[in-house]
Amino acid sequence: MSWLDRVRNSIPFIAKRETQDTLWHKCPGCSQMIFIKEFQENLSVCPKCGHHGRIGAKARFEQLFDQGSWYLLASPQVADDPLKFRDSKKYTDRIKAARAATGEQDALLNASGRIMGHKAVVGVQDFAFMGGSMGLGVGAAFVEGARKAIAERAPYVIFTAAGGARMQEGILSLMQMPKSTVAIAELREAGLPYIVVLTDPTTGGVTASYAMLGDVQIAEPGALIGFAGQRVIENTIREKLPEGFQRAEYLLDHGMLDMVVERKDLRETLGQLIGFLCEDKAAA
Repeated sequence: MSWLDRVRNSIPFIAKRETQDTLWHKCPGCSQMIFIKEFQENLSVCPKCGHHGRIGAKARFEQLFDQGSWYLLASPQVADDPLKFRDSKKYTDRIKAARAATGEQDALLNASGRIMGHKAVVGVQDFAFMGGSMGLGVGAAFVEGARKAIAERAPYVIFTAAGGARMQEGILSLMQMPKSTVAIAELREAGLPYIVVLTDPTTGGVTASYAMLGDVQIAEPGALIGFAGQRVIENTIREKLPEGFQRAEYLLDHGMLDMVVERKDLRETLGQLIGFLCEDKAAA
């Protein structure tokens, strides 16, 4: 805050105006200032350079599902602080702050509805909730989403966005990796598709488990996807990594993804995929 802003804000009889932050969005990709309304109308994608911004679960559901066709699934209840963990703050305080900021119970939210007329259960990780980190709540929600898909004979579509496992839950967070893998096996036994859409960023234990086990692997343009960070890898192997390493386009070129799809095309692409892969046909 500048000196002038501090003085202005300290004077009680000067009316507070909307700040630049509420009217404009600075694109991380090209540093252009974009009118926030224009940015939101463009699905939180920069109209100048095409940078795909991070969005929450409910915004994602509104973009994907047929209007009026979807509903949220209840978040499963898990222990908030199983290890009584504390670093610079109590873990319970961090959870409370994340819930207050996002309005959600944990980092993964599921919804059931229709995409282009086809039934689907969709899970979305919100990076705004403690970096989308995977803990007991995320693991339980993933299993609930997969089993709801089995019950409805629908595909399970997961949008990943995470910094990895949640350190405050220690080994319990790592156990969500095999737990989610078992849920994916149940989907396959039921003959139902499991579709992954990797968004920015998808890293750590999430990448090492359910983010890379899809029947179809999709990513948004420019998404950071990897296990360890680029600097860690370079320091370990003592080599310079290629330009664009761990970005969606690089992974597509090297066979780790099936397609990279812009956000404006995701709804149609998923609808077509579900139509191809499932017996369920569009409602008459």
